[in-house]
Amino acid sequence: MKTTRRRVIQFGAAAPLLFVPMSLRAQSKTLLARSIPSTGEAIPAIGLGTWITFNVGDDIELRKECAAVMEAFFQLGGRVIDSSPMYGSSQEVIGYGLPKLKVPSGLFAADKVWTPSPAHGPQQIEQSRSFWGIPRFDVLQVHNLVAWEAHLPALFEMKAQGKLRYVGITTSEGRRHDLIEKIMRSEPIDFIQVTYNIIDREVEDRILPLAQDRGIGVIVNRPFQQGELTRRLEGEALPEWSGEIGSSTWAQFILKYILSHPAVTVTIPATTRVAHVRENLSAASGPMPDQSMRLRMAEYVRDL
Repeated sequence: MKTTRRRVIQFGAAAPLLFVPMSLRAQSKTLLARSIPSTGEAIPAIGLGTWITFNVGDDIELRKECAAVMEAFFQLGGRVIDSSPMYGSSQEVIGYGLPKLKVPSGLFAADKVWTPSPAHGPQQIEQSRSFWGIPRFDVLQVHNLVAWEAHLPALFEMKAQGKLRYVGITTSEGRRHDLIEKIMRSEPIDFIQVTYNIIDREVEDRILPLAQDRGIGVIVNRPFQQGELTRRLEGEALPEWSGEIGSSTWAQFILKYILSHPAVTVTIPATTRVAHVRENLSAASGPMPDQSMRLRMAEYVRDL
C-alpha cells in the first residue's frame, strides 16, 4: 500500500489513549482503553469474538472451555464480547458461561440483527437477549448490512427508548465498503465493524479516516484472518526490533499494529484457549508503534 501524505498527517496527531487497571492477580500492567466517540465512554481495546470458536453446540466440556476463556478474559480486564445470530450456538454458549461468572458488571455486550425480514428483527433480537441472559445489549449492529434500511430505524427507536445504548453496522472481508461509507455519512450510527489487520489494510484509505471525521467507533473483526495469518507467520522470525513495541509473539505484533491506529476503538479476536486470551490482552499494554514503526511493521510482513 502506498504511503500518502494524508496517511502521515493522519497519524501525526495521536488519538487520546486511556488506561485502565488489569485485575488479574500478580499482574501490574495496564490495559489500553479507547473512548467511544459518541459518548466518551471508555472500553478496553481488546475484546472477545465468538465466531466459530463458541459454536460448540451442547458439548458440555467444550462449553466449559468457553466459560474458562470468558473467565480469563474478564479477570484480565476485558469487557467487550461480540456475537451474532449467525454464529450457531455461540450466543447460547455465552449465556451458559455468564451466570457462572455472575454476569460481570463491566460486561459490554455486542450483538447483531441478521435477518432479511424486517418484521422478524425484534423477535430475533429478543431471542438473542434471552440466550445471553442479560437485561439489554450495549450495542446492536446490522450484520453484513442485511436489510439495513429497515433494521437501522428499529435500532434507533430501541436506543431512544433506552432499550439499547449504541447502534452499529458490520461488514467483513472487505465487502461493500462503498455502502458502509454511504451509511456512515448519512446515518447517526455509533459504531462500524470492519475487517482490518496488517495485511487487510483497505479501510485505512477512506473508512477509518471517515470514522474519525464523523465520530464513529470502530470494532475490528478478523484481526488474524480467522487464524490464517498467524498460522502463515508461525514459522517466520519476528523482527529483532519487535521488542521496541513490547511484542514477543506474532499475535501481539499484529494486534499492536491494529490498536495503534487512532480510529480503532476495539478489536475482537476469537479463541478457545485461555493462553491466547492472555497473549491477546497483553498486546494492549506497553508501548504502541508510531506511524513510522507501523509502516516498518507492514513492510516487514509484506516482504515475508
